[in-house]
Amino acid sequence: MPHSPEEKKRVLARVRRARGQLEALERALEAGADCGPVLQQIAAIRGAVNGVMSQVLESHLREELGSPAEDPSRRQAGIDDAVALVRAYLK
Repeated sequence: MPHSPEEKKRVLARVRRARGQLEALERALEAGADCGPVLQQIAAIRGAVNGVMSQVLESHLREELGSPAEDPSRRQAGIDDAVALVRAYLK
């Protein structure tokens, strides 16, 4: 989770943009829009969600791995956690 106020503001702005795109998709589907514009909107939503994920993941990695841990097993646990997050993101 982004911890600085500026990071948090940027992530929330991305989330709000994604919400707006989802609402636009819902309206398009309700109106019976053509497939092309609907698919384009879905691609935009996917890009927006990927942007949110990227920002939050980067913040997490910097926080967890940016400074050396006092305990090597704790550092390894942080690395394992980061790897699990990346794997889940790439599914």
